Amino acid sequence: MDLSQTLLQLEQRLLSQAVRRDADEISRLIADDFREFGASGGIWTKADLIEQLPQQAFVQRTISQFTVKPLSEHTALVTYHCHNTQADSLRSSIWRKQGERWQMVFHQGTRIPTPL
Repeated sequence: MDLSQTLLQLEQRLLSQAVRRDADEISRLIADDFREFGASGGIWTKADLIEQLPQQAFVQRTISQFTVKPLSEHTALVTYHCHNTQADSLRSSIWRKQGERWQMVFHQGTRIPTPL
């Protein structure tokens, strides 16, 4: 599997209901030094995600326009459009490979304004 497919699958897993309800799986996919700037304006850490994601109401999301830009041998930037029934957003994540496992170290969401 190539890098783009691997990271797309990881992003999709993090958007899935099963993973969002599973604190252990969130912990495996998210790096200890993780930081997120959310589309809502909030700032999140790994501990925040582990505590709060399983409690949030699930919203089905889809990904389009997915791209990967390698930053080094063991890091990559992904960008994509995220779609759901509430709002669309632009997303970016930085993934770092440690050993044989990729973990997300940074994520940012920016809402796309709805046309008037």
